[in-house]
Amino acid sequence: MADTTEGDTDVLYLGVLVLALMALIAGLVIHSFIIGVNVSDWWRGRSVTPVDLIVTSLGISRIGAQSVVTVYLFLVTVFFSSLDSALPLFFLDALYDFFVFTNFWLTSLLSIVLCLKISNLHTRLFLYLRKMISHRTGRLIVASVIFSGLYSSITLLMAITNNTGNSGTYNVTTNDTFTNCVNNNSMYIITIGSFIPMISYFTSSVLLFVSLYHHTTRMKMSSNLSINLETYYSAMRLVSFTFLYNILYFVGHFFCVFYYFYYCVGTLWLYFAVGFLPALHSSYLIYKTAKLRNQMSKVLQ
Repeated sequence: MADTTEGDTDVLYLGVLVLALMALIAGLVIHSFIIGVNVSDWWRGRSVTPVDLIVTSLGISRIGAQSVVTVYLFLVTVFFSSLDSALPLFFLDALYDFFVFTNFWLTSLLSIVLCLKISNLHTRLFLYLRKMISHRTGRLIVASVIFSGLYSSITLLMAITNNTGNSGTYNVTTNDTFTNCVNNNSMYIITIGSFIPMISYFTSSVLLFVSLYHHTTRMKMSSNLSINLETYYSAMRLVSFTFLYNILYFVGHFFCVFYYFYYCVGTLWLYFAVGFLPALHSSYLIYKTAKLRNQMSKVLQ
């Protein structure tokens, strides 16, 4: 019975690995297309907006996160029995945390920039933030990367310290791959590290949606029948879709962390599913962004 269970687990990991490789190829194509279009514009001397910079950085972080998940699955499925130490897995965990934290911060930054750019608020603080952030987008992206590296380094050091204190070395087997609970303390670091960008994102997204809603309501009540509201409706759909995506992305990762914390069992398939969500969101960005959509049409033709 034990051999059968272990064999079923290996088949499950192998199936997830195949799906992860297919998703990785799709993600590389989608994210690389966005990065390539924006880098090409910059290379040709065309204007690159703060939104372009953030979306390009998001594409890089999403490629990194999806690649790390695939490598992790590959090690667990193919080479796990030959691993003498779990340190490579812990380094991959920390690297994945780095890309996920970067994704959190950049998503929050993108929402704030869009809110400041599109919203029609005219308070002194709002106008100051709009001017300040628009001229410091590059620095804020670098700061996001630095914060993400700091948090992921802390989780890695905690994992190494806890394991060294327990046994000094790693002796891993297939049965205890995801039942080693030395990383439980990292849950607090992950929660604290994600709290600020999550609050910033949800606040700016709600403000942006409310602003667009009130603006379209006023325009519909005006006597000017030549106003085209489709642009505003399209922006509201984009904000709503992105909001739904981020809820699933945030909740999915927190569910994985809390489930491991309470049951000492990893949900690798859920990491794979959550990791594919950014590719779907990037596809929607290509569809809704005129520049990316036009370039995609040229590529397909």
